Amino acid sequence: MLATSLELATKYDYLADKFRQSFKWLQEHDATKLENGRYDICDGAFALVQRYSTVPFDQIAFEAHNDYFDIQYLAQGIETFNVCLRKDCEVTREDPASDMVYLSTPESYTSVTLKPGEFAIVPPEEGHQPRIMYGDKSVDVVKVVVKVSVK
Repeated sequence: MLATSLELATKYDYLADKFRQSFKWLQEHDATKLENGRYDICDGAFALVQRYSTVPFDQIAFEAHNDYFDIQYLAQGIETFNVCLRKDCEVTREDPASDMVYLSTPESYTSVTLKPGEFAIVPPEEGHQPRIMYGDKSVDVVKVVVKVSVK
């Protein structure tokens, strides 16, 4: 699944070697059996295994990154994942050391439901809001966020 604007679809090579190696890594590793933490994949890509419980919409801010794409891969659970154009938001806070840019909630955004085995790719020009409850029930999630360098 790749949901983005046509402008961004042609800007990046989503099948560049570091993306192919990242997808291969995801296929070869069962994240539900890995410890939380960082796993190096190749030059320009690494994976972050995370476990958390989903939360209501108003408890998580939209975020973006300057230096990395996110491949947000769900290994266990279900969550709503919201995506917007970064230009439609105001920056509320930045943490350059962790490549985090926090954004205001935009007037409009796209929501997708991520289920086990599904992913969303988010380029730096888009904001995203992960970890959102699907429906009104919090569930435990195992997710891998693969960080792919834009350089």
